[in-house]
Amino acid sequence: MRLAGGRGLLRRVPGPVLADRTGIDITDQTDAEWAKAFELFKAFNVDKGLEDIASTIAAIRAGGPRKVGAVGYCLGGLLAYLTACRTDADAAVGYYGVGVDHYLGEASKIAKPLMLHIAEEDGFVNKESQAKVKAALTSPLVTIFSYPGRDHAFARKGGKHYDAGDAQAANKRTLSHFAANLK
Repeated sequence: MRLAGGRGLLRRVPGPVLADRTGIDITDQTDAEWAKAFELFKAFNVDKGLEDIASTIAAIRAGGPRKVGAVGYCLGGLLAYLTACRTDADAAVGYYGVGVDHYLGEASKIAKPLMLHIAEEDGFVNKESQAKVKAALTSPLVTIFSYPGRDHAFARKGGKHYDAGDAQAANKRTLSHFAANLK
């Protein structure tokens, strides 16, 4: 999960990478890394993570009026969704958010633009969960893109399921979303 603030131009500023609290870097190259990732995923406190995100947004804005956007992948995709629900971030983007369907009761709180990228063959977000998300998030503030034939982490260069064409399309859509909503 990354946060960025800017005035007029989209720019990247230091923000939390919530997995940094763990002190490890998981690149999904080994079974041991996957096991560690799932252990950390299960132990992650979503509510505390959202508190960190809200605090970071406040810190970015403390330097003056700034628009702030958040982007997250996997667990970060869920956090991006919840950032749209629970904070005053100006825009959020989630890639293959795991567990979004468990928090759809918060969808009515979305007050700023949210974009979600859904891999239709996601091994961690089944078709039923994807359908629930698509059916529940019908607000004009929410844009959902589906990627047929794609699995989890299709936009992560070097990852097992990386697809250059769909990664480029998703990333271009993300940049357009932030450019339009963070000006």
